[in-house]
Amino acid sequence: MKHEKVLVLDFGGQYNQLIARRVRDLGVYCDLKPCDMTAEQIRDYAPIGIIFTGGPNSVNDASAPHISEEIFHLGIPVLGICYGCQLIAYTLGGRVERAAASEYGKREFTFCKDSPLSEGIPSASICWMSHTDHVTAVPPGFEVLAQTKTCPVTVFGDSVRKIYGVQFHPEVVHSEYGNVLMKNFLYRVCKAKGDWTMKNFVAEQTERLREKLAGKRVLCAMSGGVDSAVAATLVHRAAGDRLTCVFVDHGLLRKHEAEEVMSVFKEKLGMNLIKADAGERFLKKLAGVADPECKRKAIGEEFIRVFEEESKKIGAVDFLIQGTIYPDVIESGKGKSAVIKSHHNVGGLPSVVEFKEIVEPLRDLFKDEVRRVGTELGLPDSVVYRQPFPGPGLAVRIMGEVTREKLQTLRDADCIFREEIARAGLERQIWQYFAVITDSRTVGVQGDFRTYENVIALRAVTSVDAMTADWAKIPYEVLERVSGRIANEVPHANRIVYDITSKPPATIEWE
Repeated sequence: MKHEKVLVLDFGGQYNQLIARRVRDLGVYCDLKPCDMTAEQIRDYAPIGIIFTGGPNSVNDASAPHISEEIFHLGIPVLGICYGCQLIAYTLGGRVERAAASEYGKREFTFCKDSPLSEGIPSASICWMSHTDHVTAVPPGFEVLAQTKTCPVTVFGDSVRKIYGVQFHPEVVHSEYGNVLMKNFLYRVCKAKGDWTMKNFVAEQTERLREKLAGKRVLCAMSGGVDSAVAATLVHRAAGDRLTCVFVDHGLLRKHEAEEVMSVFKEKLGMNLIKADAGERFLKKLAGVADPECKRKAIGEEFIRVFEEESKKIGAVDFLIQGTIYPDVIESGKGKSAVIKSHHNVGGLPSVVEFKEIVEPLRDLFKDEVRRVGTELGLPDSVVYRQPFPGPGLAVRIMGEVTREKLQTLRDADCIFREEIARAGLERQIWQYFAVITDSRTVGVQGDFRTYENVIALRAVTSVDAMTADWAKIPYEVLERVSGRIANEVPHANRIVYDITSKPPATIEWE
């Protein structure tokens, strides 16, 4: 089945992945591509609509990214957001100037003329602004459709050519009818049918994999995380016993995690899953290592050695399965995107495995879509909604040297924190939550005795895409239960603190 698709051209704004996710959430497949695509490349891609994202530049700067006017002659509907809105005006003969006062945050805007974009939206509503420049004169043939008190052209458009500009950010939740506006563009302007569903994806991808992997041997590195778990389950549907999964237990997993991986995938799903118990090897490599980057490097190198040893026992395979997802591809600098961080799924293992080709069945999906695929495949919620977990595991949630005693203390404290969050019904409301052992010890009193033990830090954040995050406002009574249980049930912990730092300036993880 050939899906209808929307093209999102990336001009460097902070919400660009969120725009793509909003489009997909509304049932339309889309790709986020570099903004330097030519009109010919766009024509060949054949989208039903194009969205220009926001960006940090001013269109009046010569060095800012610009586009060819030819794009507007392709007959494809266009929606410009923030910088994209200004770019439409600039390119087609309008005027963009620096605003007397920058607009940031919530603003009330008012529609002054009906259009396909305004269907189902009150004449006045709240939007989210983030701009310094704004459009002061629309191009010939365009009309002003909405305004704020300080932004004379909040929305403008040409209903004949189906080109629209929106100065605010409809993709963020702070724009109260932003999703309605996006849906209007997709369904009323682009005439989308809405054929992008996870049920369709699973059926189509399974069939493609059956054809591609027919009669071939397949190998997958199973980490226990949601990406590799869903990728392996999807491939298992197509390849059956010809898939072998290797699960490297580096001894740095959360409490009961290794047992659950084996129970779900080997016992319940019947996968050919090999577990490599390598905890002692990793502890030896980490002995005396305190620097976080040195810990990451040591773990990464040892993981590759263990996986190489296990893969040699299996022998040559035709395909290597990796749980690469769409943000991994974007953030690792594939194409024109800037490198934000390197991801183990986009490299690393291939050099130590004898195989013919890499298969990445999830590389077109965002994390929330991967979770929906997992649910569609029948995986339990405990796997599908497993907390994000760093590759080096608990080693980077232990400040300083990693020891067996610290690992046990952290596992127990982290387990209590997760149990109480679930008991309070907050597990779906918080993006990520975990415990950390700091490199501080403090004096305490337990019973009639003085103690001198570890300080446990609790970290919990809310986020959409982990690029930014706010600390979670967990009710005091929940924090009180967590603190009380850790202090009473976990040896070598006598003080519990809560991290109330957002990202930025902090990161989500401590190391």
